[in-house]
Amino acid sequence: MTTTTRQRPAAVVLTPAAEARIARLMSEAPQGAIGVKLSTPRRGCSGLAYSVDYVTEEVAFDEKIETPGGTFYIDGASVLYLVGSTMDWKEDDFTAGFVFDNPNAKGSCGCGESFTV
Repeated sequence: MTTTTRQRPAAVVLTPAAEARIARLMSEAPQGAIGVKLSTPRRGCSGLAYSVDYVTEEVAFDEKIETPGGTFYIDGASVLYLVGSTMDWKEDDFTAGFVFDNPNAKGSCGCGESFTV
């Protein structure tokens, strides 16, 4: 009997623009950075916010996604809030930043800074 292992899909799908931005961040990363990490710390009007930071060491329960430009981590405690999300990078004349389409978010504050599940 042969068993096959099916790779589970990533909790967050990265668009090509998000992957390109991660590649750029990693090309300019401070010494010792091994990747970029997404987490959802408690803050803002609605309770949770998206935070993207450099990582200097792997954490056992973090999800690890290899992208063409570098390693992307998702905080293990945040995965539950992010499953099924898409992360994009948007830039225009006035703003630039990661944008999230999160099916788990039940609401957000007026300024868009935080969300609730």
